[in-house]
Amino acid sequence: MKLKLGIPKGSLEEATIQLFARAGFNLYVSSRSYFPSIDDPDVECMLIRAQEMARYVCDGVLDAGLTGQDWIAEHKLGGAGKHPLTSIADLIYAKQSFGKVRWVLAAPEDSRFKSPKDFTNATIATELVRVTKAYFDRIGVPVNVEFSWGATEVKPPVLADAIVEATETGSTLRANRLRIIDTVMESNTQFIANDAALADPWKRTKIDNIALLLRAAIEAQGRVGLMLNVRRADLDKILALLPALQRPTISSLSDTDWVAVNTIIEERTVRDLIPKVKAAGGQGIVEYPLNKIVV
Repeated sequence: MKLKLGIPKGSLEEATIQLFARAGFNLYVSSRSYFPSIDDPDVECMLIRAQEMARYVCDGVLDAGLTGQDWIAEHKLGGAGKHPLTSIADLIYAKQSFGKVRWVLAAPEDSRFKSPKDFTNATIATELVRVTKAYFDRIGVPVNVEFSWGATEVKPPVLADAIVEATETGSTLRANRLRIIDTVMESNTQFIANDAALADPWKRTKIDNIALLLRAAIEAQGRVGLMLNVRRADLDKILALLPALQRPTISSLSDTDWVAVNTIIEERTVRDLIPKVKAAGGQGIVEYPLNKIVV
């Protein structure tokens, strides 16, 4: 028996491969194949566009997969499939960063559109058609929503009045002289599975184990471990400086006047923290990388 797992092809592909590597799974992708190899004999992978992932998991072609909340919402608005979907893990990572993606309504900077209410009978270009229609239906504004095959940001004002497009930083929109009017939805990656796979005890255990390791890899992102030795007399000064995931671990050393301190900190704080720890009496300070944190 194998677990059929969908890996998102396209913008999320490289970030997903890196996440799996930190979780302990090595994925090998060939430009000639849609079936990556993985160093887990119980898993069979397939590259699928994130836009189509929910449909194939729902139809049972795949047992589980990774895709965005945006495409899950788009799929659900299109009607149910054979097997209902369940989100197993909320995985906040994106193409460029470990954060959420925003789908925004944007129009040319010099256009008459200043608020969502201004778009009555306007043409909106987007890949996220059903979600965009639902957004305008909620606010009671009639619009014409057209599917965009790509390069959506270049379409206003000639081919469309405005767009709904995904962005992490907004830089592409600004480069095309587009102004963000509103956020239609926020999205991040979800690890999803269908009810048929979850009803199988072996597959359920495998899915839960993969989810645990993926969450642990994301939890470790941007954090490092810090070890040091300190005299007991200086311990309170050191502890006052150290943030921790929960609490620092304090261990006795062979010399009873000294203890070892082990903690987890944000990597961006290290350059400021280590000199302070050294000045407060820390010795033998070691910073080390983390691949996973299971909480």
